[in-house]
Amino acid sequence: MSGIDARSTILKMSPDARIITITTFEGDGPVRQALQAGCKSYILKNMPPKDILRTIRKVHSGGKDVPQSVATKIAEHFGDEQLTHRELDVLQHTAGGNRNRDIASKLFIAEETVKAHMKQIMSKLGASDRTQAVTIGLRRGFIQF
Repeated sequence: MSGIDARSTILKMSPDARIITITTFEGDGPVRQALQAGCKSYILKNMPPKDILRTIRKVHSGGKDVPQSVATKIAEHFGDEQLTHRELDVLQHTAGGNRNRDIASKLFIAEETVKAHMKQIMSKLGASDRTQAVTIGLRRGFIQF
């Protein structure tokens, strides 16, 4: 199972679990998702071992910890309108090179609905076209391959 699925399963079985997400994804999207899902910290694998150990100790003692580099990523987009789950699906399929018609078929929605979602995605991300939306989505961690 994925880390996201494991996190959800653990928290269902033990709501008081103190989970730390450790990953290579630096974008604000995955950070927000992890923290909103109940993680107590989100750390990067390339952090110095002493910082990882400090975070583990803080979370173990009941605290929360978000390293400065991760907090900066969140702060950069704090207050930005978030993409919906459906918009994330459409963006992911767009990144895969799918046309609106293909995305509509895969998601069982109308092609016009896909176009409306793309318009919203571009507006929320400040993108001028689909390619820029995908680029921003990759940089912010909304799209993962």
